[in-house]
Amino acid sequence: MSRLLQALLVSLSMVLSAAATASQQEPQAPQVQVTPKVLAKGLHYPWSMAELPEGGWLVTERPGNLVYLNPQGQRMHIPLDLPDLYATAQAGLFEVLLTPDFEQSRELVLSYSCGTEQANNTCVVKAKLSPPNAAGYALSALQNIFTALPKKEGAAHFGARMTWLGDGSLLVALGDGFVYREQAQNLQNHLGKIVRILRDGKVPEDNPFTHTQAPEVYSYGHRNVQGLVFDAERNKVWQHEHGPKGGDEINDIVKGGNYGWPMTSFGKDYTGALVSPYNDLPGVKAPLYQWTPSLAPAGLALYQGDLLVSHLAGKRLQRLRLVDGKWHLIAEYLVAQQQRLRAVMVAKDGRVLVLTDSNEGELWSLDLDIQQ
Repeated sequence: MSRLLQALLVSLSMVLSAAATASQQEPQAPQVQVTPKVLAKGLHYPWSMAELPEGGWLVTERPGNLVYLNPQGQRMHIPLDLPDLYATAQAGLFEVLLTPDFEQSRELVLSYSCGTEQANNTCVVKAKLSPPNAAGYALSALQNIFTALPKKEGAAHFGARMTWLGDGSLLVALGDGFVYREQAQNLQNHLGKIVRILRDGKVPEDNPFTHTQAPEVYSYGHRNVQGLVFDAERNKVWQHEHGPKGGDEINDIVKGGNYGWPMTSFGKDYTGALVSPYNDLPGVKAPLYQWTPSLAPAGLALYQGDLLVSHLAGKRLQRLRLVDGKWHLIAEYLVAQQQRLRAVMVAKDGRVLVLTDSNEGELWSLDLDIQQ
């Protein structure tokens, strides 16, 4: 047998192996019936939420609005001046995240897409929220603390989820810009990376790639991160990201880790072509769970040691449990509602809060311990 034929057979075997692995699915999880309580309506493509210690929630709307919802669901607009906000398609205002010492400092951080159609990327600002008063809330001391570079064209794959680590540093997830996917392996920029910065925007001295032109980089090889949470009990960072056509992933994020994109993937390109024949390679951190077909995970929260994942295309809320180092699907909720779900969080009182993704979005409250 010629060497060329041997090589072709080996390549074909690898492709078939990758396709077979990508098609493997867990047994279907039970669909648990819960009835959501609608806390608020009329939200314009809501993207994230944060619970205030005095009660109520801050909610971002992708076109650029920051709103306060009181416990009765009444809406109050909070003036927000982001002069370089770029809002169209997937671009706009993304995450609002309170600082760990918010009750004392009243500081929060916001992520959003900044720039123009021809030159944009993800930015992060910090600001102070006034204490509640009769006139409502106001923001002050708005300051940019991070801008992802280089600037890129288009309005896709910004990432923009954020979480605080136990040491008070901030992780910011960044997308690959869609048509720039090869840059996810380039340590000289921020595309397709998770970055770690201090609260003032400075670079931590113990970041893994401080010798590069992008010293903020913490991990790389990501496509479009849409879920990010710090698990203090396990001292872990859990993340999920969109694959292409298949291959959405849950990952255990470690400092300096390479998560493979686009060298490895369980998904195919939207044309049907393989992105890569590999779903694993030496030196690449393999996902702990993957969805094929894609469900488009869009939010992530910790609940009683499990992960809750809200889905856009999948129109459901899933619950996964860690067993022997792998995440396993144990339950699905809200399937009957058939709504795109943008975000999920767990309130201080144990309720699960979910944002639906539409021009008339809603904030829902669930009690997962009560089954209807």
